[in-house]
Amino acid sequence: MGSKEKLGLWSIVLLGINGVVGSGVYLLPGKAYALMGPSSLWGYVLDTLLVLVIALCFAETGGMFDKTGGPYLYAKEAFGDFVGFEVGIMKWAISIIAWATMAVGFATALSVFWPSAATGTLKNVIAISIIVVLSIVNYFGVSITKYLNNIVTVAKLLPLILFVIIGVFFIKGSNFVATPEINTAANLGPALILIFYAFTGFESLAVAAGDMENPKKNVPIALMITMILASVIYILTQAVAIGTLGTSLAKSTAPVADSAKAFLGEFGVILVTLGTLISIGGINVAASFNTPRAGVALAEGGILPMVIAKKSKYGTPYIAIIITALLAIPLVLTGGFVKLAMISVISRFAQYIPTSLAVIVLRKREDLPSTFRIPFGPTIPIVAVVVSLWLLTKATSEQIIWGLGGLVIGVPLYFILKYTVKHGSNNLTT
Repeated sequence: MGSKEKLGLWSIVLLGINGVVGSGVYLLPGKAYALMGPSSLWGYVLDTLLVLVIALCFAETGGMFDKTGGPYLYAKEAFGDFVGFEVGIMKWAISIIAWATMAVGFATALSVFWPSAATGTLKNVIAISIIVVLSIVNYFGVSITKYLNNIVTVAKLLPLILFVIIGVFFIKGSNFVATPEINTAANLGPALILIFYAFTGFESLAVAAGDMENPKKNVPIALMITMILASVIYILTQAVAIGTLGTSLAKSTAPVADSAKAFLGEFGVILVTLGTLISIGGINVAASFNTPRAGVALAEGGILPMVIAKKSKYGTPYIAIIITALLAIPLVLTGGFVKLAMISVISRFAQYIPTSLAVIVLRKREDLPSTFRIPFGPTIPIVAVVVSLWLLTKATSEQIIWGLGGLVIGVPLYFILKYTVKHGSNNLTT
């Protein structure tokens, strides 16, 4: 694959923003306010700091490798095949679930203009069509996906930028006075878990490193730019929503749209709804690109049959693309948008914790110098692990079981697949 066909720095940044900024920015402000009132703004600030600590670990490990894999690759190099498999298979599985969820989410958002789109056969047709069409686009090369991703990302940011720029002139300072009926301290943990959902997705940025220009240098830079920009957007959006809606924000199911309506009328509702559709559509584009590469990384690592990494004449992993689509389509038929979304959040810590620990281990290897080095020795990786474990304690038992239960299932699966690959399946070549 020529360098012109690969993703440059700003395409990587846009891919990262596209994968992070999605439905959360439009749907979470009201739920966050219900838990913490005006202090929910500080919840976003605190989550920004927590996520940046974890993202720094991904930046350092991302600066060590130029191969496809991301969290799976880091865990495998630091702790061996078994831990790598557990992280990798969870990564691929949850990415597939997340893509199916976002495809259903697009149909749900479309129901504002087309009410029947959110239910029944029509919902399934729309969601499945998204998966099939984007898989076909992905098959025909990185260049097409790159340009589509860039266009969609810019388009999804414009409504949010307009919302913030215009909305700041309508903010009422009195709306930031604390509401005594809300127990902010008691709700801090659940609120941080909820808000954290909006920040997830950054860990997928390095998965497709093999399709990027100079990933050792560009991935760490893109990660930091992505998280800073996303954080600024979230904090400003929450501030405008609080400042324009006040206590009514807690009862809003479409908080950003309701806020825009307060100062822009019906035009604001249309603007934000279109932004929501573009935003969720953008995440589908990013998912169609990143998700198959998670399977490719496992195949190239010798955990899954090598045929999964087989490339088309366009240089794309078409077998992994087909498998991903075939697994995502049945999930669309199950529905369950909210539950799948929460499972996705919890399961991501199976990538955050090993990657943070991998920083400490991989630093000792002279053959893996990084283009990015976190200061203060092992302090920040340790803090990242502690933060991740603390956030997990704030999740419910059901969320833990569904979100991390795949790690238990992965134990026998690892040995079965390892035996299968060892006895001939991996003789298939690309």
